[in-house]
Amino acid sequence: MVAALILAAACGTRDARQRSDSAGATANPESGVATTGRMAGRSGAPLVFVSNEDSDDITIIDSGTDSVIATVAAGKRPRGVKLSPDGKTLFVAVSGSPKGGPGVDESKLPPPDRRADGVAVIDVATLKPVRTLPGGNDPEAFAISNDGKTVYVSNEDAGTVSVVDVATGKLVDTVRVGEEPEGVTMRPDGKAVYVTSEATGSVAVIDVGRNRVVATIQTDKRPRSTVFTLDGAKAYVTAEVGGTVTVVDTRTNKPLKTLTVPDSGAKPMGTAISPDGKWVYLTNGRGGTLSVIDTARDSIVASMGVGTRPWGVAVTPDGKKIYTANGPSNDVSVVDANSRTVIKRVQAGRSPWGVAIAR
Repeated sequence: MVAALILAAACGTRDARQRSDSAGATANPESGVATTGRMAGRSGAPLVFVSNEDSDDITIIDSGTDSVIATVAAGKRPRGVKLSPDGKTLFVAVSGSPKGGPGVDESKLPPPDRRADGVAVIDVATLKPVRTLPGGNDPEAFAISNDGKTVYVSNEDAGTVSVVDVATGKLVDTVRVGEEPEGVTMRPDGKAVYVTSEATGSVAVIDVGRNRVVATIQTDKRPRSTVFTLDGAKAYVTAEVGGTVTVVDTRTNKPLKTLTVPDSGAKPMGTAISPDGKWVYLTNGRGGTLSVIDTARDSIVASMGVGTRPWGVAVTPDGKKIYTANGPSNDVSVVDANSRTVIKRVQAGRSPWGVAIAR
């Protein structure tokens, strides 16, 4: 896939590079990247895709140079962002619900625009939108089945998960879970989806064969995301208000241990695991830090400042870099995994939310 993305694009003129193409992709005029139907990056390194909730677009970063090479329109309030298993398609959860959050009187917000709800499908090679899948009310996050045929979408306003067939673009089932579902993660074996529910402090385990909740796991207050060890034996669930991470035995779906994040003001949010499975990386929201969990010992072994309210997080395939989306500062921190220090801040769109990296 990367080879297809780095086709030479020097044929575009400087003026052409500065224009938006028909797909809504805009080139960075300083990157030497043209977006005239196809896109190229100079380094050949994996691409980083960052959803920007307030500017309704996706920032694309070349991980070799850590420079922005394109911006693509995505739809209203893009948040959850993931690549298909084959890396050819980018899925983005978009929502017509008005933005709420801390300090917002939600009774004064305008009514939701349900026409804008869905999961945008973008062809990675061309950066052109293909279609928008249905996603239920207020899509926020989602998981993709291991074969790429099904998408499971959390509907925060409705307390449900929408099950969508990618090929037909049809909603095939709706599963009732806890209130205010947030993170949706496929277990590595592809047999179950774990869905965090903020209001009920729990995780619903959905059997994907039957589309039924088969277990409910209690966590600390306001669980946000889940990440699994590579073998799927353990899950790590962040709890924003609790300031903790629940370690779960996925064979029994019972908590094994609760880790308290020691950083001042830590609000655990996003999670990612290193390619070798040794480390779980954890963003701490308003605490402004990134913590590192040793998966062998199930203990927090390091923390570092990364930016303003980091949320989304992802790791490059070689495990050398970690990227965090820092919403209020409109940028992405690039962390060197070995030294565990921020080596660059990359300007993104407004309110970066999610991060996905090509494999």
